[in-house]
Order: sequence, then C-alpha cells, then structure tokens
Amino acid sequence: MGLLGILVGLGLLIFLAFRGWSVLLLAPAAALVAAVFAGEPLLAHWTQTFMGSAARFVAQFFPLFLLGALFGKLMDDSGSVTSIAEFMTEKLGPSRAMLAVVLAGALVTYGGVSLFVAFFVLAPMGLALFRAAGIPRRLMPAAIALGTSTFTMSALPGTPSIQNAIPMPFFGTTPFAAPGLGVLASIIMLAFGLWWLARAEGRARAAGEGFGDEVEAVGAAADSELVRERATVSQSFDPAEAAHGAHAPGGPPIAFALAPLIVVVVVNLLMSLVVLPRLDVSYLAEARFGGTTLAAVGGVWSVAVALAAAILTVVGLNFRRFPALRATMDAGANASVLPIFSVASLVGFGAVVAAMPAFELVRSWVLGIEGGPLVSLAVATNILAALTGSASGGLTIALDSLGPTFMKIAAETGLDPALMHRVAVIGSGTLDSLPHNGAVVTLLAVCGTTHKQSYLDIVMVGIVGAVLALIAVIVLGSMVGSF
Repeated sequence: MGLLGILVGLGLLIFLAFRGWSVLLLAPAAALVAAVFAGEPLLAHWTQTFMGSAARFVAQFFPLFLLGALFGKLMDDSGSVTSIAEFMTEKLGPSRAMLAVVLAGALVTYGGVSLFVAFFVLAPMGLALFRAAGIPRRLMPAAIALGTSTFTMSALPGTPSIQNAIPMPFFGTTPFAAPGLGVLASIIMLAFGLWWLARAEGRARAAGEGFGDEVEAVGAAADSELVRERATVSQSFDPAEAAHGAHAPGGPPIAFALAPLIVVVVVNLLMSLVVLPRLDVSYLAEARFGGTTLAAVGGVWSVAVALAAAILTVVGLNFRRFPALRATMDAGANASVLPIFSVASLVGFGAVVAAMPAFELVRSWVLGIEGGPLVSLAVATNILAALTGSASGGLTIALDSLGPTFMKIAAETGLDPALMHRVAVIGSGTLDSLPHNGAVVTLLAVCGTTHKQSYLDIVMVGIVGAVLALIAVIVLGSMVGSF
C-alpha cells in the first residue's frame, strides 16, 4: 500500500499541475495522500518532514533565487539583454538567424540572466530574424531552448544556474565541478542541436515552407495565469513581474551590456578557486553558524557574490538609464518568491515520499541498476525531473533522498564528487523537458506556437542532445575519472 500511495500522490501532483493548479497546494496534498496510504502520521509529516525539508531548501538557495531574479530584471529593464540580442542580430544577420538566436541565448543565460527574461527578449529578436530569413516560426522555440536551456544550464563550467548550484552542498563541490567533462558535454549538446536545426531548416526550405502565419504572443504569455503556474517550478523568475518596473527607452552600448555578464563569470571563478580556499572559515564549525563547513556553503557563496557584483555593475553602468530603479528592483525581488516556494514545495513532497517505508524499494531499485553509481545517479535525476517537470525540483529530491548514499559509495570506491555533480546536473536537464515542463509551456506560449508544431524539435535539441552528452560524460568519467 505504501508504494501505491507514492504512485497515487505523484500521479495527482503531475495531473493537476499540468492543468494549472498551484504546486503550493498540490505538493503538501500529494504528500499527505502518500502518508495516508502508508498509515503514517499526517500532521507530523506535514509540519516536520515536509516543512522541514522545504525550509532547508529555502534557507540554502533563497540568496541565489533572489539575486538571480533581481539581476535578470535589472538586465532587462536597463535594455542590456535587448542590446545583446540586437548586437547578435546585426553581426550574424538573417543568413545565420538560427545561430544568432542560439548564441544570444547562450550568452545571456551563462551570464546569469533568468530563463523567462531571456525568452521574453529573444522571442521578438527570433521572430524578426526568422521572418527575414524565411525560416518557419515553428523552429524558433527549439533554437531558443538550445541556447538557454541545455548546455548553459547544466554542463558549461561555472554556470550560475540554480541547477548547477543544487549539488554543491550535497557533494562539497564548486560551480566549476568537472570542467573538462562539462566543456565536452557542452560541445556535444551544441553541435548536435545545431546539426538538427540546420537539417530541419533545410528540409523546410526544400518543401517550400516559409515563415508561416504572424502571431503576436509575447505579451499574452507574460499575462497568462496558466503559464505562470507551470513556469514557476522550472525557472527562477515569476512571469507576473515581467510587466512591473519600467524599461529604459533604449539599450546601453554593447560593452556596458556585456560587462555584467563578464563580471558574473570572472567573480564566480575567482571566488571558487582563489578567494574562498584562502580564507580562514573555521568559525563555520560554531553552533551559531550551523556547525557547517566551507565545502557545504562555498559554492553558494561563490555564485551569490558573483551575482551581487554583477548587480552592482549593471546598476553602476546604467544608473541614469533606469526610468524607475526602485520599481525595477522591487519587481526583481518579488519575482523570486513564488519560484523558490514552488520548488521548495516539490522538495517537501520528495522528503515525505523518501520518509515512507516503501521508498526503500525505490532506493534499492535505483542503486541496483546495472552500470555503477553514475548510471544510478543519472537515472534517478532523470526520472524525478521528468515526473516533477522541474530540473531543480527533481534534482533536489534525488539528492535529498540518495545524496548521502552516493557520497558513501564515492568514499568507498574513490569516485570523485565533482564527477557525480556534473552527472547529476546534466541528468536533471534531460527528461525534465517533457510536455508538462513549465519552461516548455512558457517558451511555446511566448513564441506563439503549439506542442504539435514545435515540440519534436525541442525534444531533439533539449532531450536527445543532452542524453548523448550525459552518456559521453558517464562513459569517459568511468574510464578516466573527473577532469
């Protein structure tokens, strides 16, 4: 009955979330359903297990959600993201429209701009380029997804994405874990994705297919409540805040627009590899600081300082350009609240499920998968990300329930935690892109296309390419270790 309860609770969560119900309501309800079937105490699991795990997630990662959403809003309202998109358009032009959209998306998201902000700015750029080049509009979501939601989210070393930050407290790693393998995975994802998009474009031209019907969908997507409910479990920005604040009438020079993104990468690298390792942080062992270690908090500190430095940079360079700086900063801060509590609710649901006696069957099955611990870890993150429709939620649930076990295996076998970090993050960014994924729903709405028109291409660039990269990392990592 316990295992049946887990499946019923999970099914309820998936079905109603796909229909637009709030995860804030669904996650505790689904957790209590699982507890009822197992005959476990309901109130204890709600207030102690569910809320305890959700609160720990908020305590660990709220600085990153807050600073990330704030940075994205400042970059948007200053016109910096638009300047970067226009620069890529000018330099590459309609003849290389697909590449321009992919590279613009990669540049802004690797620099710390949240997915929704990137979608909102890149869609008009993509529409103009695709229209001028005669490329079907249905291919635009896949091009944007390749640049924003694949290698810059899970593979490229140092990416400030929340997915790359989640394994750090569990494994004691940095944002630059397994950099060589991360670069290799990034090349595979990018190369495969560009090959598929070029193939799809060529076939469309051969068939005489043009741009298609005109659809103005960007503004409508930002105001859609259904998009909002699905989006907030898969990205760190609440779409409802996109219209708040005020946009600058024009963008800054390209050097000013790129500077904050460069600051994110450079400061993150310096904090991770130079500054923090040299600090005396023995005080962290004191009870008032939670009796923790630098390994457990250093990764989050690095990304937080990098984003804070980038925020100061974008404000300093564009202070006079903001029409309403306070309103922009308020909107950015508010945009972080619903996403982190939505993901934290998924994490709380996972904690209750992991506390059920029947979960031992799931744990034993995962650890018994042929291929070793890296394969087991990849399968666990894949499945949970797919079921929850959230890479960050699925990854946290997997590591909350199985992280200590994998760390014990690593200690016994000499497996590098950095390798586990990279496998877990790439694994979370594969099957999370199923049809009910919030980022997929948001992207299709922003681009004005449907699942029927565009989802196959999203699958190829967002799932198949990522799976190929994940296989390569597991095989190479198993053979030569982390590098």
